Amino acid sequence: MEGAFARRSNYSILDLAMRKRKPGTFSATKAVKANARERVGQPKPARVVESEPRTGRQSKHKPKLEQMLREEE
Repeated sequence: MEGAFARRSNYSILDLAMRKRKPGTFSATKAVKANARERVGQPKPARVVESEPRTGRQSKHKPKLEQMLREEE
C-alpha cells in the first residue's frame, strides 16, 4: 500500500483547486457593445410606461349581444 501512495507524491488536491479558468468563447456582439459603451457611455435606464391594466380574456373576445344591450340601458 505504501508503494501506491509513494508513486503519487507529486499529486496534490491544491493543484486541482488552483487551476486557471478557461477563457470564455469570443462573442462579437459583446465586443461591439463593450466598444460602444467605452465611446458613447452607458445607456440610460429604461422607463416603465404606465398604461391601463388589461382586463384579461374578456378583452380578447367580442362582447356578447346580451352584454351590449345591458350596457346601453
